[in-house]
Amino acid sequence: MLVLLPPSETKAHGGDGLPLDLATLGFAELTELRRSLLDALTKLATDPPVMMAALGLGPKQADEAEHNARLWEAPTTAALDRYTGVLYDALDAGSFTAAQRDRALSRLAVGSALFGLLRAGDRIPRYRLSAGSTLPEVGTLRARWRPVLVPALEAVDGLVVDLRSGAYAALGPAPGAVTATVLTEQPDGSRKVVSHFNKSHKGLLARALALTRAEPADVRGVAAVARRAGLRVEVSGPTELVLLT
Repeated sequence: MLVLLPPSETKAHGGDGLPLDLATLGFAELTELRRSLLDALTKLATDPPVMMAALGLGPKQADEAEHNARLWEAPTTAALDRYTGVLYDALDAGSFTAAQRDRALSRLAVGSALFGLLRAGDRIPRYRLSAGSTLPEVGTLRARWRPVLVPALEAVDGLVVDLRSGAYAALGPAPGAVTATVLTEQPDGSRKVVSHFNKSHKGLLARALALTRAEPADVRGVAAVARRAGLRVEVSGPTELVLLT
């Protein structure tokens, strides 16, 4: 089973790993495009005002230019520890035992605008690039990633659970993957999406799937794992789940 997570705009600083080595990252078929985007982004970072405009950054985010300028030299850390925010708080990887972390590293992957797809243990530097960005001389990231990400995901052996947000799923859809929609029940009985609960409940589902000793083979198996973890879940289609808050 492979569980696909979205990245986060917020990322942990620093790291104790050696500088980025593309040869060590999972999904080696993505290496050529990764290198091209890394070079384009570091080049763009030499002109901070242009980079900030291209990435939609404001004055208070000027330090992002420095991080993007040092992608090849900066220290690295595992993707599981690099990304932060609501979903990753709910995943709570810092609480894993050594055995649980090993299991999580084998099952979790993260979508990325810069790297395409990362194994949870892949060591990466801090960076700033979003799925909706358009880099000068590169074009849209969706147009660049889709031709290589789709075949990479089609080649995954076993069940795929896709918890990526819409923008990152669009970079490379995972055919046949189990997906989850998080809905909050209102006092009148209606249901709607609430961003905070969407992220936190997907983080809780990811945690349950990362740690379970079960090997779910389909949407009902995923639902069973979620229920054992205390989540309210409905199977709404052949590959669709609804998580209720």
